[in-house]
Amino acid sequence: MTNLTETRGKPQISSAAAITFVARYAPFLFLAILMIAFGVLEPRFLTAFNLLNVLRQVSIYGLLALGMTFVILTSGIDLSIGSIIALAGLVAATVAKGGLDERFVIGAGGYGWFAAALMAVAIGLAAGALQGLAIIKMKVPPFIVTLGGMSAFRGAALLFSDGGPVSGFDASYVWWGQGKIWFLPVPVLIFAVFAVLCHLVLRYTRYGRQVYAVGGNAEAARLAGIDVRRVLLSVYVITGFFAGLSAFVLSARLNSAEAVAGTGYELTVIASVVIGGTSLFGGIGTIAGTVVGTVLIGVLLNGLVLLSVSAYIQQILVGLIIVLAVAFDTYAKAKR
Repeated sequence: MTNLTETRGKPQISSAAAITFVARYAPFLFLAILMIAFGVLEPRFLTAFNLLNVLRQVSIYGLLALGMTFVILTSGIDLSIGSIIALAGLVAATVAKGGLDERFVIGAGGYGWFAAALMAVAIGLAAGALQGLAIIKMKVPPFIVTLGGMSAFRGAALLFSDGGPVSGFDASYVWWGQGKIWFLPVPVLIFAVFAVLCHLVLRYTRYGRQVYAVGGNAEAARLAGIDVRRVLLSVYVITGFFAGLSAFVLSARLNSAEAVAGTGYELTVIASVVIGGTSLFGGIGTIAGTVVGTVLIGVLLNGLVLLSVSAYIQQILVGLIIVLAVAFDTYAKAKR
């Protein structure tokens, strides 16, 4: 089967090939166009300070988007990540402070940033595993399970902290969210390191091929000898890990953890992954695309802020972009 057709003796690229090309490179092209447009409209946009600020802002969303990519590749979804961030961040902050009684004491003695980070990740892993087990054991759709998790984990965060924040960490804790190595913000470096690791896992490991296979056709994957249930469980554990890690970095960046942290993050993260080319139907997508999609959302919001566009209009635009991205994905899938 060829992607070339003959028209008047000249080879032409078929419409299917053109759609495939656009679907693959559209995020990169759109990002370049956006940056050029904002650079022309607002000279402050292309300054090194602003571009680093964009990367710093998207690093938290980026970490969450890495985990969400694994889930969406299996045609699943996780709506609970924002609530897990709130719970994991509060638990980590409490460990760092040495208890809720010291929640407002600046630099109160506790167990340190390392124990806090481990606890945040542990909470994320437990939450992801719990939801993954509910999906594969009870055979409840991921949308319903994680929708319930979104409410349950938010309630657990409110209950744990009695609705109040925990703030005022020591310098070693705050460094993970506000520090720099040379001129690069630490959260950006954390995002970059894990993006590379996730790329290598999905592209070059047997497990990565299994994730794509399950998302492409779960029944065919099962018949090929893949433990579909194990793969499905693992992707929710992965997204839970990134939610816990993001909770730690976010609390360090804000020097505070609270029960309302992460509210609305689900929309931005899902938008980043889908805009980056990962299909909601599963089986198609890359980490590189997710990184570009995350940066694209950050560039869009940052540019609109510099142009003094209303925050309400920004939300409308993000919603429209999600709908258009999914519509194009559906169209491209039908053509392929």
